[in-house]
Amino acid sequence: MKMKYMTSLIVALIITLFATGINAQNSNNEPEHLIKIETTLGDIVIKLYNETPGHRNNMIKLIQEDFYINQLFHRVIKDFMIQGGDPHSAGAEKGQRLGAGSPDYTVPAEFNEKLFHKKGVLAAAREGDHMNPEKASSSSQFYIVQGRVFSLEELNLMAQRGMININKEKTELYSTLGGTPHLDGSYTVFGEVLEGLEVLDCIAAVDTDANDRPLEDVVYSISLIR
Repeated sequence: MKMKYMTSLIVALIITLFATGINAQNSNNEPEHLIKIETTLGDIVIKLYNETPGHRNNMIKLIQEDFYINQLFHRVIKDFMIQGGDPHSAGAEKGQRLGAGSPDYTVPAEFNEKLFHKKGVLAAAREGDHMNPEKASSSSQFYIVQGRVFSLEELNLMAQRGMININKEKTELYSTLGGTPHLDGSYTVFGEVLEGLEVLDCIAAVDTDANDRPLEDVVYSISLIR
């Protein structure tokens, strides 16, 4: 009788530990969050990285507060990136200089060697190093990388000069898909385009003024898909 009791107790303990392990594992499998940027030139769908929870959660919070409604891509540089997130851009007059607006807080940097500036990634804009040595991100301003394709010779030279930290994956993507390798480790990358790279290219190709603002407004709104 005592042996049966001990056996039952051991079995129950094993089941409990197994269930606890499963729950702990499931708690780490966070759902994938997708956002849609609807622009006057087409739509872009982006996956937010769970590896950068501070930036992911901040973006979701702002979207749920209807922050990103009818704003402009206020800074566009071909073969580099398109930038948005300035609340002052909504309804801004033609030619108005933009780029200084955002809610009054920053998001701590979340650098990750596995998340780098390949074409199509979403990253956070920020103040320069002299004002922001910790490289904290703007609370709302973001950019999507277009970049360009780099030759192996260019990448190797940049690595030799200590400008970039290169590996096999980065070398392959920067030399085929393209991107902006010189920004790695300086700006937080927190998402990537799943659909709409052609829209990114279309926006990046528009004519701009001396301040890199498109001459014809590129209006966008962001919503949460899931």
